[in-house]
Amino acid sequence: MTDLRLLPKVELHLHLEGAAPPEFIRSLAARKKVDLSRIFDERGNYVYTDFPDFLRVYEAACTVLTSPQDFHDLTLAVLEQSASHNVVYSETFLSPDFCGGGDLIAWRDYLAAMEAAAATAESRLGITLRGCITCIRHFGPEQARKIARCAQETAGPFITGFGIAGDEGQFHPSDFVYAFDAAREAGLGLTAHAGEWGGPESVRAALEHLRVSRIGHGVRAIEDDALVAYLAESGIVLEVCPGSNSALGLYPKITAHPIDRLRRKGVLVTVSTDDPPFFHTDMTHEYHALANAFAWQEEDFVQINKTALNAAFCDDQTRTALSKKLEAK
Repeated sequence: MTDLRLLPKVELHLHLEGAAPPEFIRSLAARKKVDLSRIFDERGNYVYTDFPDFLRVYEAACTVLTSPQDFHDLTLAVLEQSASHNVVYSETFLSPDFCGGGDLIAWRDYLAAMEAAAATAESRLGITLRGCITCIRHFGPEQARKIARCAQETAGPFITGFGIAGDEGQFHPSDFVYAFDAAREAGLGLTAHAGEWGGPESVRAALEHLRVSRIGHGVRAIEDDALVAYLAESGIVLEVCPGSNSALGLYPKITAHPIDRLRRKGVLVTVSTDDPPFFHTDMTHEYHALANAFAWQEEDFVQINKTALNAAFCDDQTRTALSKKLEAK
């Protein structure tokens, strides 16, 4: 089998702030004289106890990302990491909440900085980035409306998707219909985190109320045979993050993860890292773990990348160019 690091990859589920290397955040904190020592262990890695604490640490790390230049530098750092694992296309969740608090004028400045970094990375490293604006579920429906307006006003060649992340235990997908309808009217691709901490009913609710074409995680759909059959028949794509699910304790080990069972039942699955430094993973690590756990071969990963590219929120010209990169392995 080809060296899995060298295999061209497509990643659809990556949080920009969550992909920030710990040393990047520590350096910013030191420069700005912000004490973030409580979110790192003695080795300098992010440290948390459970999913709510993970969200706390995530948001604490974001407190030192306070300017467009910070997000420019962050974008470059993240893309350098991804490109080192031969990711040729990445979609990242971008949260205007962390870029000026959802203010549209401020968001435009932050977005311009991230776009500039993405253009630099594409020319230097050959990696293409697109942005999926994401509202934060536990910030509530009213804030989501503001974030949807940011999405509407900046939809275009770079901002191509809209989604929702955060604590699945707060609010209901029906509370966010307005935001998703606004994003849909702007022509954005739609995705929603569901079926991670919420059970299969959360996947059903996201599909029914938000009418998305992709589900972030979605792995707990495996607990409902009828839902699995529906996902397979309808072609809904799951953005699966096995390392994240294992690190957060959703499954005790990778061999217990349902990605292989879902795939065998005809569900379209993709592979991503979610928040890689938090979970001590990267795309190469994910591929090796799956190969070892389920005896996946090169052709399995090639097919998964084709699925991801078909589901990507990008235009046909970009998709065609990327398809050639996937074939040139």
